[in-house]
Amino acid sequence: MVRSVERTGTQSGAGVARVQGEIIRKSLHLLIAIVPVLASANLPATFALLALGTLFYAFAESSRRQGSPIMVVSDLTIIASRDRDRTGFVLGPVTLGLGAMISLILYPEPAASIAIYALAFGDGLAALVGRVVGGPRIPFLRGKTFSGSLACFGAVYLMAFHVSRRPVESVIIAAAATVLEGIPTGNFDNIIIPFGVGMIATKLLIP
Repeated sequence: MVRSVERTGTQSGAGVARVQGEIIRKSLHLLIAIVPVLASANLPATFALLALGTLFYAFAESSRRQGSPIMVVSDLTIIASRDRDRTGFVLGPVTLGLGAMISLILYPEPAASIAIYALAFGDGLAALVGRVVGGPRIPFLRGKTFSGSLACFGAVYLMAFHVSRRPVESVIIAAAATVLEGIPTGNFDNIIIPFGVGMIATKLLIP
C-alpha cells in the first residue's frame, strides 16, 4: 500500500515536472514571434542576431555536453529539454533559429511573417495545449492530440488573418500549418512548418 502511494506520488511529481518543462520550453519558443517585428525595422540586423544567437547556443550546448556548462543558457536547456533529449545535443533551439532564418531568406512579406508566426504560435501552442489540456489522441501521430491541433489551427488562423486580412486564404494557411505540425518529425518541425507555411502563404497572398 505504501509503495503504491509512493509510486503514485512519484508519477504525479514527474507529470507536473513535464508540464512545467513544456511551459518553459514553449514560452521560449514563443519568443521567436518577435522576429517579424525586429525584421520590419532592420532585416539584416535581425538576421545577424538570429545567426549569432543560434551559433552561441550551439557553442553553449557543446560546452555543456563536454562538462563545462554555460551559466543560464545550459540551466535553461536542461529545464526545458525533454527527457529523451538530455543525453544528446538538444537540437530544438538550433532548428528554431534556422526556421526563422529560412523564412526571412526565402519569402517576401507578409508570407515571411506568417511563416514565423505559425512556427511561434501554431507549433508552440499545439504542444502546450496538448500537454496541459490533453484529451483524445490522433491515431498514428505519436501522441498528437485533437486539442493541440485545434489550438494550432486557431492560432495560425488568427495570426494569418491579422497580417493579411484575407479570411479564406487564412483558413487554408491554418489548415496547412495544422497538417505540418501533426507530422511527427521531432525537432525538425521547427524547419518544416515555416518552410511549408511560407511557401503556401507566398502562393496565396503574393501577386
